[in-house]
Amino acid sequence: MSGMIAYCGLICSDCPAYLATQNDDDVAREKTAGMYAEKYGFNLKPGEINCDGCLPVGGRLLGFCRACEIRHCCSKKGLKNCVLCDEKQCEKLIKFHEFSSYAKDCFDALKKEMLY
Repeated sequence: MSGMIAYCGLICSDCPAYLATQNDDDVAREKTAGMYAEKYGFNLKPGEINCDGCLPVGGRLLGFCRACEIRHCCSKKGLKNCVLCDEKQCEKLIKFHEFSSYAKDCFDALKKEMLY
């Protein structure tokens, strides 16, 4: 798996918010805000679509990424990813993966790659 991998296993560098930000693309920001509203119920304005990925310290983050319990937990533990955590039944990660099957699929693929 290549690109910037979020703590939860999502691929930040494939995220439409990340891509719109890195390309400074206002049309993509507008489409992303609409997609997030329709698919996830997030109420973001196009101007709020600014993200440098969840790993860089001090980078721009979407509101829900800034408040992400998984991100805070890994950062506090000094881990590069949840895959490296000793906690096997993390409620934060389980809850997020129930919300996003895509995140779970990415996480499982990363786990296979890192552990084998």
